[in-house]
Formats: sequence, structure tokens, C-alpha cells
Amino acid sequence: MKIHELITETEPLAELCERLGQHEFVCVDTEFMRENTFWPELCLVQIGNGEEAAAIDPLAPGIDLAPLWDLLCDNDDVPKVFHAGGQDVEIVYNFTGKTPQPIFDTQIAMMAISQSEQIGYANLVESWLGLTIDKGARFTDWSRRPLTDRQIEYAIGDVTHLADIFPRILKKLIKTGRGAWLDAEMEKLADPQNYANDADLAWKRIRSSGRNPAVLGRLKALAAWRESEAQHKNIPRGRIMRDETLADIASHPPKQQPDLVKVRGLSNAWKDNDIGKRLMKVLEKAEPLPKDEMPDKPKRGAPLGKEGALVADLLKLLLKIRAREIDVASRLLTRADEMEALAAGARDLSILKGWRYDVFGKDALELVEGRLAFAVKDGRLLMTHVDELHAGMVEAQAAE
Repeated sequence: MKIHELITETEPLAELCERLGQHEFVCVDTEFMRENTFWPELCLVQIGNGEEAAAIDPLAPGIDLAPLWDLLCDNDDVPKVFHAGGQDVEIVYNFTGKTPQPIFDTQIAMMAISQSEQIGYANLVESWLGLTIDKGARFTDWSRRPLTDRQIEYAIGDVTHLADIFPRILKKLIKTGRGAWLDAEMEKLADPQNYANDADLAWKRIRSSGRNPAVLGRLKALAAWRESEAQHKNIPRGRIMRDETLADIASHPPKQQPDLVKVRGLSNAWKDNDIGKRLMKVLEKAEPLPKDEMPDKPKRGAPLGKEGALVADLLKLLLKIRAREIDVASRLLTRADEMEALAAGARDLSILKGWRYDVFGKDALELVEGRLAFAVKDGRLLMTHVDELHAGMVEAQAAE
């Protein structure tokens, strides 16, 4: 594989993207810094396939990244391969308002062909290639220039190894016939709505008890205000105010600015500084949350109770057995809260639809409804239908 020198100019970038755009796939990774900023600062982009790879310096003076964005977002013929690519996709969206298409995430794919829940890249490389990655450069300052040879070598490895692994994963995925299982997961990863930063929806990410319209109205207004402040200053929203503090103010709003000194999490300066004044104006103008914006009441079946909790435990055991039998990550099939909902009587669940019903949901439903039981055979825990278990017992008695 040919490894190019660090790309710092538009022309070689455009030439590389032109070649990669005619290949069967392109692997993508990014290095960024976001500890001290609201928006992640893109510091390096690595792209490549089985033939060539390069690192691109987005901080290089005068470089135009348009050819890169065109390749990732507008070339629908070439799959874009990531590993745990959520944050990488977010960065692309921040620059372009679009997401890479079509997309393939090897971390998600591994869940369909093994019991790996969220396998890290180093473990992925070790399991498929038998190589150990030097993680020493992982937490370096990627914004500092010039980049060292060690940094660039480490970064390039994130796509060169992936280019070797992806075809093997794809081959196994095709062999197992589970490609369709991942369609919804990949679509979710590539959905632009997951990365849109709508300040009016920021309040939904904050945990708040109760459904009081006045409290939620203040929570919505405060969350939107905090987003605006953080974006304007380009600092993490938590540097403005933590979620817990924001929720506390929404529930117990101070009557006047000097009262802000009583709020846990705020410094004394808030009692008379400009940001404190802006916060108080937001509270003054906040209106109760409209009825059509109120969050849905939690969907519950019958109260779970002690017996229901035992049924949920049996479902979790069933999940472990089924995941082991078909060699798939249990997380891809369902979640603990969904099994508890099934045990409590809920039926409008994802595990009772599509391929998840065929693979796990059907048996889970039969267990809840008393038609499936556990049995031990040759020291191995198995699932069996109650009528088959009964028939086996009758045969055993007759033989005696």
C-alpha cells in the first residue's frame, strides 16, 4: 500500500479524492480536539483504501477541503467505512450539513457476526490481523503544529488496518446473511437529524423529573439560552452551567439576580455580572411548555412487581443463550429496559418486529406467555417448548 506524505494543499487532495472515488470503498478516520470548545476542532483527516492512504491537514493555510466533502457526502457509489464513527460523522455534518453516504461502521458490523458489544479499534486490529497498536500517540495534542512522524504514522494506521479488515468483515457478513440486520443501524448512524444542533430541542437531553409545564418551559428556555452562550463563546456548554444546575434553576427559579448566589454550581459573580442578567431575562420571558410539546408519559405495561422482575431475569437469561447460540452481540438484539417492558405486558416493541422477532422476539414472547421453558441437557442450558418437554417426560416414563 502506498502511503502519501501529509497533504497540506488542495491540488494533491483533489487528485487523491478523484482516485478514491473510483474505488470499491474508502476508509475514513479523524483526529480532533473538543475538550475546551463547543465545536470539535478538526485537526487531521485520514482516508485510504487497499491501495493507498494519506493524512490530510485541515489546518494547513489555504487548503480547500471541498474535494474531501464531495467524496464523502456526494459520491453515493463508494461506501465510506468507519469504526465507531459517530463523532467522525458529526464533524463532517458540522462542516457540510450532510453526512457520509453510504456508510458502514465496522464496530456495528462486529455486533452482527460476533458477541462483541462495542469492540475498540485496537482489539479489532488484534483479533483480525494479530497486530498490536501503539496507543502512545492517541491522546497527543493534534492541534499543535508541526505534527510528529509518530503522530502521522499512528493516525494513518487507523485507515490502513481498517482497509485490510473491512473486506474480511464484509465477506463474513455476507456469508452469515445478516447484512439486512444492520440496515436500520447504519441508517441511524447516517441520519442528519442525529447531528443537527437545534437549540429549541436542547432541553430534551437534560434529565428532569416531573411534567410541570411551567418548569419544562423554563427548562426549554434556559437550555436554548445556554446553547447560544456556549456557541457564541465556543466553549463546552458545561462551562456555562452544568445540567444539574440548569434543571435546579428551572425547578426553583430565583426571584432576582442576587439570589443566584444561592444556586449550587454558580459562583458569586453571577449575582451582578452580565451573564447573570441575561439568565434572569430568559427566566422572565419563559412561558409554560405548550401542550403539544409535552413529553410523552412513560409507556408502561402492568406494574412489573416481584414476579415480573423474575420474568425479566429469565428473559435476560434467554437473551444470553440466544446470543451465544447464533454468535451475535446481545445489544444488537435488544436492551434490558425493553425486556422489562415485555415482562410487564408491553407488546409494541422492536423485538416483536422484523428480523428481531424471528431471531429472538418470538421465543421471548413464548417464554413470557408460558410456552417456552429452560432445560439442561448434557450440562448445557437450552431452551425448549413446554409441549416438547412434556412429551419427553411422557416418553421417559413409558420407557421405565
